[in-house]
Amino acid sequence: MDQMQQLRRTCYCGEVTKAGETVVVGGFVQKVRNLGNLIFIDLRDRTGVVQLAFNDQTDRAILEKASACHSEYVLMAKGTVVKRASVNPDMKTGEVEILVDDLRILSKAQTPPFEITDETKVNEELRLKYRYLDLRRAPLQQNLILRHKIAQAAREYFYANDFIEIETPMMMKSTPEGARDYLIPSRVHNGKFYALPQSPQIYKQLLMVSGMDRYIQIARCFRDEDLRADRQPEFTQIDLEMSFVDVEDILKMTEGFVQYLFQKVLHLDISLPLPRMTYQEAIERYGSDKPDTRFGMELQNLSDVVSDVDFMVFRSAIEAGGSVRAIVAKNAAAVLTRKEIDKLTEKAKGIGAKGLAFIRWHDEKPNCSFAKFLPEGKLDEILQTLGCEKGDVVLIVADKNKITLPVLGALRLEVAKKLDLIPKGTFHFLWITQFPFFEWDDETETWIAMHHPFTMPMDECLPYLDSDPAKVMAKAFDLVLNGTELSSGSIRITDYELQEKMFQALGLTDAEIEAKFGFLVEAYHYGAPPHGGLGIGLDRLAMVMAQTDSLRDVVAFPKVQNASELMSACPSTVDKESLDVLGIQVTHPESADKTE
Repeated sequence: MDQMQQLRRTCYCGEVTKAGETVVVGGFVQKVRNLGNLIFIDLRDRTGVVQLAFNDQTDRAILEKASACHSEYVLMAKGTVVKRASVNPDMKTGEVEILVDDLRILSKAQTPPFEITDETKVNEELRLKYRYLDLRRAPLQQNLILRHKIAQAAREYFYANDFIEIETPMMMKSTPEGARDYLIPSRVHNGKFYALPQSPQIYKQLLMVSGMDRYIQIARCFRDEDLRADRQPEFTQIDLEMSFVDVEDILKMTEGFVQYLFQKVLHLDISLPLPRMTYQEAIERYGSDKPDTRFGMELQNLSDVVSDVDFMVFRSAIEAGGSVRAIVAKNAAAVLTRKEIDKLTEKAKGIGAKGLAFIRWHDEKPNCSFAKFLPEGKLDEILQTLGCEKGDVVLIVADKNKITLPVLGALRLEVAKKLDLIPKGTFHFLWITQFPFFEWDDETETWIAMHHPFTMPMDECLPYLDSDPAKVMAKAFDLVLNGTELSSGSIRITDYELQEKMFQALGLTDAEIEAKFGFLVEAYHYGAPPHGGLGIGLDRLAMVMAQTDSLRDVVAFPKVQNASELMSACPSTVDKESLDVLGIQVTHPESADKTE
């Protein structure tokens, strides 16, 4: 049945700008204004809105159809484009309208649970339940189109640079890379499981062994980990790998993509080379390995200045090998009241600090929370060292560096938001390089890999693998944009003896190495070119380019915080027969589904 009755769309609503043309458009009813013999309908599609006009010259049957229309009806209309009597400067099509001579009501609609408007204050949970309606809103549609353009630009750029797009398996062997795998039970191999890929890491390295020296894939990845605003259990990355390269080659290729992408999609010029900073410098200056460099307020070390102060909090931190660090919020005293500082103190405690010392210079004399412990003149020395002036607020944390630095880094971001210091519409890229290869895990009291275990140590650090793991730096690099980690990459180990040694350094037994990675190590016995690569998070990239705060705004059907989808109510239970076929018994079923 041809509901459109031979009508076929000739253009999108947002493309109707030239008077005198005969056009056919289709879309959803945004609004109906019925003035009797004069009816106006705003018709919406993904390109914009155009006004349909019906007057006393319109065929009566058409007029009756128009008067029967309501919000979200699906229409197709044919007519002549004419100049509007009253111009709407806020609409792309605001100078014209379509004088309709043929109208089709293709689908009627119930009153939606919320109004479909660009700006909305409707509860997000309700919008996610009716995601297909929420996606009719222009901001979300524009975000998805932006995401499409990013993927398109990626293919254009990497194809032009001789990369070959190759799909890697979605069902693979479970080889945990830091997060928990999503597991798939096998019916044929009862009692065994596939895993959904956390990344195509091992397969793309094997592609380099196979001689496919430049690989690209828009890859779907899955990680069973706790969610937050910039994390989903399933995500997409622009995944690439290159042979016969070192770090500089990969950084240069990626920078070319960044420059091409921003010019193609946002018409912005990105200057190259992108800034670089070592991991240690980033941690010392910003308290983060993914610093937002759009604003200042860098961390400062007060340890030397307060080393002689008889304040146990400071003294014990320094004696334990830690430090006393501070940030200065300029002209913040009026905003960071004592009540606000108390809130920041609770936040600091919630992320590991024992407390928060402060200096608030709002009145003639600064109010210092630890003034009674300071000798004569010491407060002035502290203020001078920090560059603190009247109107400023100083926040101080004293502890081990692994506490002090990230806590102040988090407070730096929190204060910047409160003071509205973060500029909009700017994009600050930063390469983070020279990552430590290992980090110490207090719980297990072992060294663990900061990156995946296939990362190549820096050549000069190889002698320290056995004697001093803390000194081993990795040929690893992250790309950060506006404080969001976009990508993580490295040069890979290709020597099978070194690879086995790295596995052993991470505490894996020979049996565990063989069970988890034996096929990869074996492949290296047959010759492997030097290679490396990275994965660029497409979701996060789209989120930052769209200047939104949540991945949910750039993903068509996102999960919520507990990894469920409100629209389809997944995950869901499975009938016993299906479980029996797989040899699975559910021992602790949830009593009720929970959503957040």
